Amino acid sequence: MNKEQIFTTIRVLAIEAGEKIMEIYEAEDFDVKLKSDKSPVTVADEIADAHISTALRTAFPDIPLVTEEQANTHNLDEKTFFIVDPLDGTKEFIHLRGDFTVNIALVIDGNPAMGVVYAPAKGRLFITDSDGTSHEELGGHRVDAVGQMKRISVSDPDENGLIVVASKSHLTDETKAYIDKYNVADRVSAGSSLKFCLVATGEADLYPRVGRTMEWDTAAGQAVLQGAGGKVVRFDDHRPLTYGKPIFENPYFIACSPGVMLQKP
Repeated sequence: MNKEQIFTTIRVLAIEAGEKIMEIYEAEDFDVKLKSDKSPVTVADEIADAHISTALRTAFPDIPLVTEEQANTHNLDEKTFFIVDPLDGTKEFIHLRGDFTVNIALVIDGNPAMGVVYAPAKGRLFITDSDGTSHEELGGHRVDAVGQMKRISVSDPDENGLIVVASKSHLTDETKAYIDKYNVADRVSAGSSLKFCLVATGEADLYPRVGRTMEWDTAAGQAVLQGAGGKVVRFDDHRPLTYGKPIFENPYFIACSPGVMLQKP
């Protein structure tokens, strides 16, 4: 497995998919459909999915691939695979709020070992290198040239004044109740996998998710956070969140800087 090649490929594919998504986003005239689970999907999701999945299968034919838009076709027993959410934060995309991302991750033995999270409307790209260390790429995010890579790391949190990031579209009463267990100085709202990245850069200390997510929603963000020194654990017992679960469904989880003293549910 050539991790340098994987780094180069997932970076380029995220940027290319972001360009295709932004063409549709900036037109502001696109159809919205409902999938069988009643979640929304747009042509941007489908175009980005087709682009990424075709390229990954061509470049790495021996590594299984899971994508959100093709999830019903997957029957995966392996613990090493690519997992893709071509447009995470579709609701943010539909409402023209900008907090959507392209997520591509490589899971090795159940752990998200490499990943890229690209937010084209925000101009932010986060990626792990071949050693699993996370960076934010600064600059214009060109396909043909890698910009300045700034290594990122989690915060040294102040337990008397934590910064908590939570979902814009999926903030449940249970999540609010859990946040209230902490001494919170500030609360930040963000969409999509950007929440993981805000913890990874030290812009937030804690991201609890007491609500349904799927593995493609979280894998790339978890890889970025882990590569910045952070962790993602199950909400119930604080064991690491792993991948390759039945139907790719996650339990509730907590993403944080290791300096945060986690409270029990």
